[in-house]
Amino acid sequence: MEQDLANRLKTKVEELISRYESLSRENTDLRASLARYESDNLKKEQRVKELEKKIDNLRLKDAFLGTAVDRTQAKKKVARLIKEIDECVNLLND
Repeated sequence: MEQDLANRLKTKVEELISRYESLSRENTDLRASLARYESDNLKKEQRVKELEKKIDNLRLKDAFLGTAVDRTQAKKKVARLIKEIDECVNLLND
């Protein structure tokens, strides 16, 4: 009876040790995975900040340059003004 109890206790302790070792390995693996994910997350957050900065710069650029239609109209207006200035200079030279 005591031998049987000792054997069951030994078996339970061995099972607990085995389970502890298994859970310890799993915990180590999970911590390593967490560290990788945190590092990836940090890199992605930095990339998002970079892209948001680029978006802001492009919006600012578009605000100054306008759309393609606005640029075309502005070029035509500048060309017209240059032509008028040239005509004025020609009139002054005559």
